[in-house]
Formats: sequence, C-alpha cells, structure tokens
Amino acid sequence: IVSEFFFTAINSILYQRGIYQPETFKRESKYGLTVLTTTDQGLVTYLGQVMSQMESWLTDGDVQRLVVVVSGIDSGETLERWQFNVCVEDGSAGGVEVSMMAGNDENLSHNVMKENSSGDKMKNSRGSKTVKEVHDEIQAIIRQITASVTFLPLLNEPCSFDLLIYTNKTAAVPKKWEDSDPRYIMNSQEVKLRSFTTSFHKVDSMVTYKEADEWEL
Repeated sequence: IVSEFFFTAINSILYQRGIYQPETFKRESKYGLTVLTTTDQGLVTYLGQVMSQMESWLTDGDVQRLVVVVSGIDSGETLERWQFNVCVEDGSAGGVEVSMMAGNDENLSHNVMKENSSGDKMKNSRGSKTVKEVHDEIQAIIRQITASVTFLPLLNEPCSFDLLIYTNKTAAVPKKWEDSDPRYIMNSQEVKLRSFTTSFHKVDSMVTYKEADEWEL
C-alpha cells in the first residue's frame, strides 16, 4: 500500500507542478479519485525501478523517508521539497540517505550518502485497519497535493525532479546508487499535509518551498 501511494503521489506532484507535459499523463481511478499517471516510457521505467527497490526496503522496514526534490533546470536551485516520513515499529535511529535521479535524457544515476537522520519509532500497535479506511486517508493527501497549486509559488523556469530515499544503516543498498546531498531550501516555508497509517506503517507528509520573493525573476 505504501509503495503504491508513493507512486501515485509522485505522479500527482509531477503533473500538478508541470514537471512533465500534461498530455503525457492518463487518467485512472484509484482511492475513489481520478488520478493522473504518466505514460512517458522513460519515466515509467525509472519509477518502476525505484518502486521495486522501495518495496524491498519497505518489506524489511528500512525506509525512513522519501523526498521528491523539484529543481530549476536553469538556476540549479531547489525550489520544492516534498517529504514523506515513514515510521515503522522498531525503527532505527540512524540512517543513510539514498537517492535516484532522473534527468530529461532519462539517464539514471543512483545515489548513497552517509547522513544522520532521525527515525521516529511508531507508537506501539496501531491495530488493524480496513483497506477502505487507509484509502480514505490516502485520498485526503492526494486531494491536498492537487490543491497545492493554490498556495505554492509559480515555477517560473523549466524544472526537473530527483528522488531521495532515506534508509536505515543496515539496509542493503545496490552498488549502482551513488552520492547525493539532502537538497535543502534556505529561507523556506513549510506546509504540513495529512498522514495515513496502515497496520505496519505511518506516513507523514509535508512540502517545503522557496518563497517567491526570494527568487531572481
């Protein structure tokens, strides 16, 4: 459920923020909503590779957070940082940051970097939840991503995106993943979004963005 949510959320962000052309997305029904999913073959392949590795790490309880970084192609600045924190029972306190980056040429580079990061422990047992209850919570987050255009500054230059994944130190990391920095935003604003929980995970979400008056227009 969590990796499927990440796939849907990433697609929604890429569509809503205009990272890829709208005609490269198709409409699908998911979580009781109409969601947009990419048809760009290079992007489909890339996200499939990331989600496959993500699923493995989630199964092992190794994922701490996923971050979608939106950067200006011309300026090289980080303009938005969509962060999804994953809490699992018996979570580790230390971690490494791992990222995969997709360029417009669809060449893939894979990143790993040592970094101290907080792995929050899930609060004891959350009890069982029905799929509908989980989907209702996910639906609320997707609606917030869709509504983000009402409060986020316009992206006034062509943009690309990177994916950063924080894992526990004990996670098995493929050799083809290489170094990255956290891509933080200075003088930023943060908006917390809703969260959802399954029987095993809690996912908190937020978006950090560069204030419009700080941009060099």
